[in-house]
Amino acid sequence: MKQINKDRLRQAINDIEKSLIRLRQLGEVSLEEFLSNEDYQDIARSRLLTAIEASINMCYHIVAKKLGKVPQQYGQCFETLGAEGLIPPELAQKLSAMCKFRNRLVHMYWEIDYKVVYHIIHHHMQDLEQFINEVKKNITRGVL
Repeated sequence: MKQINKDRLRQAINDIEKSLIRLRQLGEVSLEEFLSNEDYQDIARSRLLTAIEASINMCYHIVAKKLGKVPQQYGQCFETLGAEGLIPPELAQKLSAMCKFRNRLVHMYWEIDYKVVYHIIHHHMQDLEQFINEVKKNITRGVL
């Protein structure tokens, strides 16, 4: 297999971490305030998209270079990492679901339910954090 570009992974991790900081700041506002503030919604949509895209890019890089595979769908990429033991299978399922939400953010932005975005900010940021921690752990162990 070809070699993993660790600098590429570190840059994506940095992008995700910066987005998580901004998203956590939005997590401090009430639902009512969030729903009435378009700037908050725009920041949330942008930062969620950045974090999810960076995760997908890391996933595809790892699957291509480490496993020599090219998944056909974004969610399938995370499922491949889970099946190969590079991330926990439960996390793979959560990230696969997040990819579906990414598609809604990109392709159906006019139909976004910002209550769902608010829920994701409050209940699923740890999924992205767990993913980057798993990647960091695999880099440290020499698996990647």
